[in-house]
Amino acid sequence: MKSKSLEPIRCRWARNPLSIRYHDEEWGVPQHDDRRLFEFLILEGAQAGLSWDTILKKRENYRAAFDQFDPNRIAVYDTWKSKRLLQDSGIVRNKLKILSAVQNAKAFLKIQAEFGSFDRYIWAFVPGSPRGNSWRSLKQVPARTAQSDAMSKDLRKRGFNFVGSTICYAFMQAVGMVNDHATDCFRYSQLLASR
Repeated sequence: MKSKSLEPIRCRWARNPLSIRYHDEEWGVPQHDDRRLFEFLILEGAQAGLSWDTILKKRENYRAAFDQFDPNRIAVYDTWKSKRLLQDSGIVRNKLKILSAVQNAKAFLKIQAEFGSFDRYIWAFVPGSPRGNSWRSLKQVPARTAQSDAMSKDLRKRGFNFVGSTICYAFMQAVGMVNDHATDCFRYSQLLASR
């Protein structure tokens, strides 16, 4: 009789191979690379009204369509490029979200110029190190916090779109500004130890 290999306990939302890999390798890991931060900001905005699984499935297509999330290239997209993106079935074909990515790239570059990096600017909202939470279940995790409210307000003031407080909090979770893994999830203690 073969012994069953024990799967580690994970956050309940990680249910398929793609979301399990994302959960185990990326979600909640502190990100400090500007391009990766920009990628997550754009993807979280694209996810508005959709499931994260939808975005994960389209992620590689987004990278190809949006020049590997190079804000310098995206900031100069013209009407022709935006129309081409609207025809791309590999991404979410929403005109407002596509135009928002271009606008957000321009605003992102201004923040880099002002603060030296987007990383320096965005991590000041926590400030500087991940906030450790201790949720036992998904039901306890808030959709927004005072920090995501402040981030949303400031990003909007700087010209960003699709950066409501709920989107900002999802961004904070994704890039490790908060550790929202459930306390029984194997990644919770790993990420706490890595701080």
